[in-house]
Amino acid sequence: MNYRAEYIWIDGTRPTARLRSKTRILAAGAQPPVWGFDGSSTDQAEGHASDRVLKPVFSCPDPIRGGDDVLVLCEVLNTDMSPHTSNTRSRLAEVAERFAQQDPLFGIEQEYTFFKGARPLGFPEGGFPAAQGGYYCGVGSDEIFGRDVVEAHLENCLAAGLGISGINAEVMPGQWEFQVGPLPPLEVADQLWIARWLLYRTAEDFGVSVTLDPKPAPGDWNGAGAHTNFSTGAMREGYDPIITACEALGEDDKPVEHVRHYGFGIENRLTGLHETAPWNEYSYGVSDRGASVRIPWQVEIDKKGYIEDRRPNANVDPYEVTRLIVDTCCAALEKAGQV
Repeated sequence: MNYRAEYIWIDGTRPTARLRSKTRILAAGAQPPVWGFDGSSTDQAEGHASDRVLKPVFSCPDPIRGGDDVLVLCEVLNTDMSPHTSNTRSRLAEVAERFAQQDPLFGIEQEYTFFKGARPLGFPEGGFPAAQGGYYCGVGSDEIFGRDVVEAHLENCLAAGLGISGINAEVMPGQWEFQVGPLPPLEVADQLWIARWLLYRTAEDFGVSVTLDPKPAPGDWNGAGAHTNFSTGAMREGYDPIITACEALGEDDKPVEHVRHYGFGIENRLTGLHETAPWNEYSYGVSDRGASVRIPWQVEIDKKGYIEDRRPNANVDPYEVTRLIVDTCCAALEKAGQV
C-alpha cells in the first residue's frame, strides 16, 4: 500500500528563512529518495536555472495524517549535490563532527505567539489587555488563550517521537513556549524545525497563525526568545569548564559574531529591559535573567551542569546557534584541556 511523505525544507527567504513542504506518494517499503523543487519560488535559485535538490536527513511519523505516512526533513542541495548557500545544516554538521568527543548537548526553549488576524490572540479589539504578570504559567480563560492549539501541538510532537520536554504559557496573552532536548546539536536542530512545522500546521486547523517575531507586540511586553541551554560532558562533571565556556562566549569579537546570527530584529528584543541584556553588551551571572548567559543557581550549588544563552531570538536558525556555541565553547575547552 502506498504512503505519503511530506518533504519539509528551509527556504532562502531573508532575513528570516521560512519552512516549505510538499507531498510525495511512495510505494510501501520504499525509502524517501532525493527529490527536486523549484528554487526560483523559494529564493534559492534564478528562473533560468531553477532546479534544486531535497536530500532527506531526518524522518518521523506524520501525526496529522497518521497511518504509515511520514514527515521528511530535507537539506537543500545544488544539482551537483553540493550544499546550497542557504543550507546551514551542512555547516553545523562539520562543527558537530569535529567536537563530537566532547558530547555537546542542547535544550532549546522555543517561544512563539498566536495571532488572530492582526492582533495577538487574547488582545481585545480596539484596546489592550491587562499588563503582563498573571499570564505566565497561568490558568483560566481570562488569562490563557490558545491552550487547545498548544495541547494539540504537544500531542502531535509526542506522536511524531520528537524530544519535547515541556510546554508553558508565557508572559503575554497568546504567547507560549515548548522545549526540545536535551539532544546533540544536529538532532536538536532537526527536531526543532519539525516541531515548528507541526506548530504552524496544527494552528491551521484552529484558524490561528503563529509568529516567531522577537517583539510581536510593541510596548511593555517581553519579547519572544529561544533560550539555548548547553553543556558538554566536562561541564556536566565540573564547574571550571562552565566558567571557561561563559568566558569564551565573551572573548574578542565573539559576542558580535553570535548576536549577528541569533535572529533578525534582535536589537528590538535585547534592550536591557524585560529580562534581557543589551544586545551590544556581554555578561554572565548566576541566576541572572538580565545577563547574556545565565548559570542556573542549582548548577553553582552542584558545581556542574549547563549554561543558558538567553540572547537567541525566537526566529533564530537552530543550526546557526548550535554551530556557534559548539565552535566557541568546545574550542575553548579543548584549549584549556577541559575535555
